Amino acid sequence: MAELATIARPYAEALFRVAKSGNLSAWSDLVSEMAQVAAHPDMQALSRNPNVSDKQVADTLLALLKSPVTAEAKNFVNMLVENGRVTLLPEIGAQFHVLKNAQEGAADAVITSAFDMNDAQVKQLTATLEKKFGRKLNPSVSVDTSLIGGVRVVVGDEVLDTSVRAKLQQMQVALSA
Repeated sequence: MAELATIARPYAEALFRVAKSGNLSAWSDLVSEMAQVAAHPDMQALSRNPNVSDKQVADTLLALLKSPVTAEAKNFVNMLVENGRVTLLPEIGAQFHVLKNAQEGAADAVITSAFDMNDAQVKQLTATLEKKFGRKLNPSVSVDTSLIGGVRVVVGDEVLDTSVRAKLQQMQVALSA
Protein backbone atom coordinates (compact mmCIF):
# COMPACT_ATOMS: atom_id res chain seq x y z
CA MET A 1 0.00 0.00 0.00
CA ALA A 2 1.25 3.47 -0.85
CA GLU A 3 2.33 5.81 1.91
CA LEU A 4 -0.30 8.13 3.33
CA ALA A 5 1.79 11.15 2.35
CA THR A 6 1.86 10.05 -1.28
CA ILE A 7 -1.90 9.54 -1.38
CA ALA A 8 -2.62 12.80 0.48
CA ARG A 9 -0.35 15.01 -1.66
CA PRO A 10 -2.70 15.50 -4.66
CA TYR A 11 -5.60 16.29 -2.33
CA ALA A 12 -3.52 18.86 -0.41
CA GLU A 13 -2.25 20.47 -3.62
CA ALA A 14 -5.75 20.69 -5.10
CA LEU A 15 -7.13 22.17 -1.89
CA PHE A 16 -4.25 24.65 -1.77
CA ARG A 17 -4.97 25.81 -5.34
CA VAL A 18 -8.60 26.44 -4.36
CA ALA A 19 -7.52 28.22 -1.16
CA LYS A 20 -5.09 30.52 -3.01
CA SER A 21 -7.94 31.87 -5.10
CA GLY A 22 -9.85 32.75 -1.92
CA ASN A 23 -8.92 33.68 1.64
CA LEU A 24 -5.82 31.56 2.37
CA SER A 25 -5.86 32.32 6.08
CA ALA A 26 -9.50 31.25 6.51
CA TRP A 27 -8.84 28.10 4.48
CA SER A 28 -5.82 27.31 6.60
CA ASP A 29 -7.89 27.51 9.77
CA LEU A 30 -10.64 25.38 8.23
CA VAL A 31 -8.23 22.71 6.96
CA SER A 32 -6.53 22.55 10.37
CA GLU A 33 -9.89 22.14 12.05
CA MET A 34 -11.00 19.45 9.57
CA ALA A 35 -7.75 17.57 10.18
CA GLN A 36 -8.23 17.77 13.93
CA VAL A 37 -11.82 16.48 13.73
CA ALA A 38 -10.89 13.68 11.33
CA ALA A 39 -8.00 12.58 13.56
CA HIS A 40 -10.32 11.94 16.51
CA PRO A 41 -10.67 8.17 17.14
CA ASP A 42 -14.49 8.39 17.19
CA MET A 43 -14.55 10.08 13.78
CA GLN A 44 -12.10 7.50 12.42
CA ALA A 45 -14.32 4.68 13.71
CA LEU A 46 -17.44 6.34 12.25
CA SER A 47 -15.82 6.71 8.84
CA ARG A 48 -14.91 3.00 8.80
CA ASN A 49 -18.31 1.77 10.01
CA PRO A 50 -20.09 -0.02 7.13
CA ASN A 51 -23.50 0.61 8.73
CA VAL A 52 -23.10 4.40 8.40
CA SER A 53 -23.79 6.01 5.03
CA ASP A 54 -21.36 8.36 3.31
CA LYS A 55 -23.83 11.20 3.73
CA GLN A 56 -24.03 10.60 7.49
CA VAL A 57 -20.23 10.60 7.80
CA ALA A 58 -19.90 13.81 5.77
CA ASP A 59 -22.75 15.53 7.63
CA THR A 60 -21.25 14.55 10.99
CA LEU A 61 -17.79 15.80 10.08
CA LEU A 62 -19.16 19.09 8.76
CA ALA A 63 -21.40 19.54 11.81
CA LEU A 64 -18.39 19.21 14.12
CA LEU A 65 -16.60 22.13 12.46
CA LYS A 66 -16.81 25.53 14.15
CA SER A 67 -15.38 27.49 11.21
CA PRO A 68 -17.74 28.62 8.44
CA VAL A 69 -17.86 25.96 5.74
CA THR A 70 -17.90 27.00 2.09
CA ALA A 71 -19.49 25.08 -0.77
CA GLU A 72 -16.01 24.08 -1.93
CA ALA A 73 -15.19 22.69 1.51
CA LYS A 74 -18.44 20.69 1.56
CA ASN A 75 -17.63 19.26 -1.87
CA PHE A 76 -14.13 18.39 -0.70
CA VAL A 77 -15.39 16.56 2.39
CA ASN A 78 -18.06 14.73 0.37
CA MET A 79 -15.45 13.64 -2.17
CA LEU A 80 -13.11 12.38 0.57
CA VAL A 81 -15.93 10.42 2.21
CA GLU A 82 -17.07 8.89 -1.09
CA ASN A 83 -13.50 7.77 -1.83
CA GLY A 84 -12.92 6.43 1.69
CA ARG A 85 -10.19 9.00 2.37
CA VAL A 86 -11.44 10.74 5.54
CA THR A 87 -8.56 9.19 7.49
CA LEU A 88 -6.17 11.13 5.23
CA LEU A 89 -7.38 14.53 6.45
CA PRO A 90 -4.67 14.91 9.14
CA GLU A 91 -1.95 14.27 6.54
CA ILE A 92 -3.71 16.51 4.00
CA GLY A 93 -3.82 19.25 6.64
CA ALA A 94 -0.11 18.87 7.38
CA GLN A 95 0.83 19.04 3.69
CA PHE A 96 -1.51 22.00 3.13
CA HIS A 97 0.21 23.82 5.98
CA VAL A 98 3.64 23.13 4.44
CA LEU A 99 2.44 24.52 1.09
CA LYS A 100 1.04 27.62 2.83
CA ASN A 101 4.31 28.21 4.68
CA ALA A 102 6.29 27.82 1.45
CA GLN A 103 4.02 30.36 -0.26
CA GLU A 104 4.54 32.83 2.57
CA GLY A 105 8.27 32.15 2.98
CA ALA A 106 7.66 31.02 6.55
CA ALA A 107 8.24 27.95 8.71
CA ASP A 108 6.89 26.50 11.92
CA ALA A 109 9.17 26.70 14.93
CA VAL A 110 8.57 24.31 17.82
CA ILE A 111 10.16 25.92 20.86
CA THR A 112 10.56 23.79 23.96
CA SER A 113 11.62 25.73 27.03
CA ALA A 114 12.63 24.60 30.49
CA PHE A 115 10.43 27.34 31.98
CA ASP A 116 7.27 29.25 31.05
CA MET A 117 7.94 32.13 28.68
CA ASN A 118 5.88 35.33 28.54
CA ASP A 119 4.84 36.94 25.25
CA ALA A 120 7.71 39.43 25.26
CA GLN A 121 10.28 36.65 25.70
CA VAL A 122 8.69 34.60 22.90
CA LYS A 123 8.70 37.63 20.57
CA GLN A 124 12.34 38.40 21.36
CA LEU A 125 13.41 34.78 20.88
CA THR A 126 11.40 34.52 17.65
CA ALA A 127 13.03 37.68 16.26
CA THR A 128 16.50 36.25 17.03
CA LEU A 129 15.59 32.88 15.50
CA GLU A 130 14.17 34.54 12.36
CA LYS A 131 17.57 36.18 11.79
CA LYS A 132 19.35 32.87 12.36
CA PHE A 133 17.06 30.79 10.11
CA GLY A 134 16.52 33.55 7.53
CA ARG A 135 12.73 33.30 7.33
CA LYS A 136 9.55 34.24 9.17
CA LEU A 137 8.73 31.77 11.94
CA ASN A 138 5.40 30.70 13.39
CA PRO A 139 6.33 29.74 16.96
CA SER A 140 4.58 27.20 19.15
CA VAL A 141 5.94 27.04 22.69
CA SER A 142 5.82 24.16 25.16
CA VAL A 143 7.49 23.55 28.52
CA ASP A 144 9.70 20.55 29.34
CA THR A 145 11.31 20.82 32.77
CA SER A 146 13.68 17.94 31.95
CA LEU A 147 15.69 20.42 29.83
CA ILE A 148 16.88 21.90 33.16
CA GLY A 149 17.53 25.29 31.49
CA GLY A 150 17.62 26.89 28.04
CA VAL A 151 15.53 26.09 24.97
CA ARG A 152 15.32 23.53 22.19
CA VAL A 153 14.07 24.81 18.82
CA VAL A 154 12.99 22.67 15.87
CA VAL A 155 12.41 24.36 12.51
CA GLY A 156 11.67 21.80 9.82
CA ASP A 157 14.55 19.35 9.97
CA GLU A 158 16.91 21.77 11.74
CA VAL A 159 17.39 21.52 15.51
CA LEU A 160 18.97 24.16 17.73
CA ASP A 161 19.42 22.74 21.23
CA THR A 162 20.85 25.18 23.78
CA SER A 163 19.41 23.36 26.77
CA VAL A 164 21.45 22.45 29.84
CA ARG A 165 20.47 18.80 29.32
CA ALA A 166 22.02 18.81 25.82
CA LYS A 167 25.21 20.43 27.12
CA LEU A 168 25.45 17.84 29.92
CA GLN A 169 25.01 15.06 27.36
CA GLN A 170 27.78 16.56 25.21
CA MET A 171 30.05 16.71 28.24
CA GLN A 172 29.26 13.08 29.11
CA VAL A 173 30.16 11.98 25.58
CA ALA A 174 33.38 13.99 25.67
CA LEU A 175 34.40 12.58 29.06
CA SER A 176 33.60 8.99 28.17
CA ALA A 177 35.49 9.10 24.86
